[in-house]
Amino acid sequence: MARGRRLHPPAGVRRALTFWRRSTQARVVVSTLVLSAVVISAVGWYLLRETRDGLLDSRVDTVLAEAANETRDAEERLESVSGRDTDVAAQLRVLADTIIRRGETRGYSVVVAGPVDENRAVEDGAASFSTGLDLGASVPDSLQDRLATVGATPAWTYTRIVTRPDGADGPVERSAIVVGSQVRLPADNRTYAIYLLYPLDEEQETLDLVTQALLTAAVLLLVLVAGLTWLVTRQVVTPVRLARQVAERLAAGRLQERLQVKGEDDVARLAISFNQMASNLQRQIRQLEELSRVQRRFVSDVSHELRTPLTTVRMAGDVLHDARGRFDPGTARAAELLQTELDRFETLLADLLEISRFDAGAAVLDLEDVNLGDVVRRVVVSTRALADQRGVRIAVVDAGRPCLAEADARRVERIVRNLVTNAIDHAAVGGREPGIVILLGVDADASAVAVRDYGVGLEPGESAMVFNRFWRADPARARTSGGTGLGLSIALEDTHLHGGWLQAWGRPGGGAQFRLTLPRRAGFALRRSPLPLQPADAVDPDDDRRPRPSQAAR
Repeated sequence: MARGRRLHPPAGVRRALTFWRRSTQARVVVSTLVLSAVVISAVGWYLLRETRDGLLDSRVDTVLAEAANETRDAEERLESVSGRDTDVAAQLRVLADTIIRRGETRGYSVVVAGPVDENRAVEDGAASFSTGLDLGASVPDSLQDRLATVGATPAWTYTRIVTRPDGADGPVERSAIVVGSQVRLPADNRTYAIYLLYPLDEEQETLDLVTQALLTAAVLLLVLVAGLTWLVTRQVVTPVRLARQVAERLAAGRLQERLQVKGEDDVARLAISFNQMASNLQRQIRQLEELSRVQRRFVSDVSHELRTPLTTVRMAGDVLHDARGRFDPGTARAAELLQTELDRFETLLADLLEISRFDAGAAVLDLEDVNLGDVVRRVVVSTRALADQRGVRIAVVDAGRPCLAEADARRVERIVRNLVTNAIDHAAVGGREPGIVILLGVDADASAVAVRDYGVGLEPGESAMVFNRFWRADPARARTSGGTGLGLSIALEDTHLHGGWLQAWGRPGGGAQFRLTLPRRAGFALRRSPLPLQPADAVDPDDDRRPRPSQAAR
């Protein structure tokens, strides 16, 4: 199944996420705002609830007192009615009209229903009520059931008054408190229910005003908290940002950069400590630079100064070496050893001069189109005698087409020769055949040479140290090829001069591989190599079939 294409967020979202990750001040301000909003919301909810409960409790007390007075007045009026009045409808109408008119003047609605012993609901048509009132929706069934029994005590509950005003598009609902009580009508000596519905408009307006005030105060408080948090974090973050900028300039080599110290607080003391650290680093770096310069100058001067006495000694040595046939055996052997060590000393001196040119930045390239395959074959021919002496056979695996690169042929050949002689030094004697394999590779951007040996290999971490000057893992081991210890260092400098890569891979007991990668065109930035750094025939170190080490480790 084809893999779905990965979705990328819009550029604006990516910039916002980057800003969020990099800005400590933004994260602190936003976090403080979120926490403040949670706290303010909780406090606001508590205040609103307490305000609402207080308003409702006060309104309930007032409503109950007023409803009790209204019921008492109705009972007194009914008691004053003559006992000879037996017109139930007229007496009920007078009672209801009186209470309804008073409710209209005082702002509450009225429902008079009954008699309650017939268990009829207020919407059955036997009720008198204020104009426009929706009985079924305004008087809760629970309250009607409570007053459906003769002798029930007064009760109250919350409800919503539903009215249908003339000209309105639909019903109008308002929160209210409904109080129910019972009165006895003298005309028929039966019990009727009176429902008084008191709207909570004033309390709702008060609650809305308090809510609006709390919201306004919350917004202003959040803005104030955001501003204060931004100012406070700015006082802390700004010195940190300045320290980061100064540290970046110090890392870029501008060692004279320092932080500006203001005040005597912790930030100022941190700036003082930072400046002291920068001064110490600058002094130590300058000392190291001076020491490095002196060392390079010393190597260069000594190398040049040794050439004249070496030339004289070489002339005397050549004379002795040419006349060794007339010497006794001991003196002849001494003349041969002198000639051998003079050759090695000349090689070391040449390497030191080359290193001093690299250090001075005086090394230049003589560029031309070079076929790495031809270079490899020339090096194999020139080192065959050394390989035969060690009993090692060298095999070349060609790439199938020319491995061309724009390079300095002399320096590239020196790199390959150093790699091959190094492999001969460390190849396993009497091991697998061939003992050294040289691979060639090429692609559109780069050409590469990999030199693989099956010797003792490299310990972890030695693949980077192997290019250090005069480095050996085992200083007691002698060099078979008579090398100076600078070959791989010079090879690395030559590679860097070409803009290429020289890398090493090794495994204890599994041999090593050195890979040279050069761009096909000078100045091209390498991104990959045609050959892998780890060879395809690398054996797991826990596998008993791996080659056995036959020499000391490097």
